[in-house]
Amino acid sequence: MKLILTAALCALASSLALAQDAPKKPVKATPTPTSSRMQLKSAAKNVAAGIEAAEAALTPGEMAIAERVQVGPVPCELGTTVTLLADAKYPGYFNVHVKNLKYRMFPVETSTGAIRLEDKKAGAVWLQLGNKSMLMNQKLGQRLADECMSPQQVAMAQTLKTQPAQSMFDAPAKPAVADVPAK
Repeated sequence: MKLILTAALCALASSLALAQDAPKKPVKATPTPTSSRMQLKSAAKNVAAGIEAAEAALTPGEMAIAERVQVGPVPCELGTTVTLLADAKYPGYFNVHVKNLKYRMFPVETSTGAIRLEDKKAGAVWLQLGNKSMLMNQKLGQRLADECMSPQQVAMAQTLKTQPAQSMFDAPAKPAVADVPAK
């Protein structure tokens, strides 16, 4: 055992002596990525691209809703203006701006037929009805803009003043039945 240790120490001492005699070069420690690390990074990029593509893809129903969204500046109460712009890169998506806030929204199908755009990350919701629109922050529980009306919505509001819509609680009008003589 002593013989092996002595031989190992002699070999170590001779390699140290050679290393001290050799000219010194600056050594840069550049980590070389391992194959598994490169594969992991590539897989992560592919997953991120897949998530982005899935996020960008809308259903035909959502695309139909997106076609009905009124874009442009929409004046609201208290002098606030909400601006809706269609995203040219991703059809069906909208960039919504109010004051210093910006949201990236997409359509969500509703049971009532109202147009609803959402930014799930920020918790913002844009509701567009026939006669008005509103912008809400669900996370904060606040309305950011209310009584927003585009020119089409102003016209609808005027029409509703003169011709109110039938209440959903009212019974539908029964059609007049012609008297048929009995045999």
